[in-house]
Amino acid sequence: MELAKLFLSYLPIHHSRYSTVLSLFQGINMSTQVSASSLAQIPKPKNRPVANYHPNIWGDQFISYIPEDKVTRACKEEQFVDLKKEVKRKLTAAAVANPSQLLNFIDAVQRLGVAYHFEQEIEEALQHICNSFHDCNDMDGDLYNIALGFRLLRQQGYSISCGIFNKFMDERGRFKEALISDVRGMLCLYEAAHLRVHGEDIIAKALAFTTTHLKAMVESLGYHLAEQVAHALNRPIRKGLERLEARWYISVYQDEAFHDKTLLELAKLDFNLVQSLHKEELSKSCKVVERIRLCYKVTFCTRQIG
Repeated sequence: MELAKLFLSYLPIHHSRYSTVLSLFQGINMSTQVSASSLAQIPKPKNRPVANYHPNIWGDQFISYIPEDKVTRACKEEQFVDLKKEVKRKLTAAAVANPSQLLNFIDAVQRLGVAYHFEQEIEEALQHICNSFHDCNDMDGDLYNIALGFRLLRQQGYSISCGIFNKFMDERGRFKEALISDVRGMLCLYEAAHLRVHGEDIIAKALAFTTTHLKAMVESLGYHLAEQVAHALNRPIRKGLERLEARWYISVYQDEAFHDKTLLELAKLDFNLVQSLHKEELSKSCKVVERIRLCYKVTFCTRQIG
């Protein structure tokens, strides 16, 4: 009651609600206390885990990104057009050469991440290979070329029989032990085995055979070949992200003795141009996010999406 009087002392005496408020307080039993049992029934709030997101690893990198000037970019794009024409010419020339050379060139184009510039040429070349693929002698008939052709054709959607690998099996239905010494062939067969379909026992055997022996020999190989084997065992081409694989393969391809300089230069330039485009788009997105959220902190997830 004393509390009520203290509260009412701050109201003007002439206040129209003075008497009404006083009567309400008088009707309340201020001595009433809440029992301990009723307090015990009140559920305690659960301790929710705190989402301690780590800070954004990019910082203000994209917000402060400054794109290349138009003159520099125009020069690079002009150079890219010239390189693209030259690679297209080489791809067409390889199509009339021996199939082994053509397969290697197509494989390099795809793994370097520039195949989307030559879709029609690659389709026509693989169609030609598919028509003659039944005759393994046309492609030297070795494990490397057969496995490479099998993988490239299946990647393109062609229905190629796994029976082409029967020539590499012994009388017991196992892959010949002599194949183990052909490391590149084994690696190519391993990559091809990831495109098997249900019921292809020979491809399942190929995967088990190559996985076992590649793991056993990886420590004894030279650095360049060991790097490729270790990378394939960790993440085969079939399971990799095209753009990430392209970045990795650029560094591998340039160390190959047979690499094509024009194709390599095109791949590097294409990667850098696309990377610049992505950075420019991210910069614009981040600036929009910062502009919209001026009044409160941008969450970690929003930054990652932006």
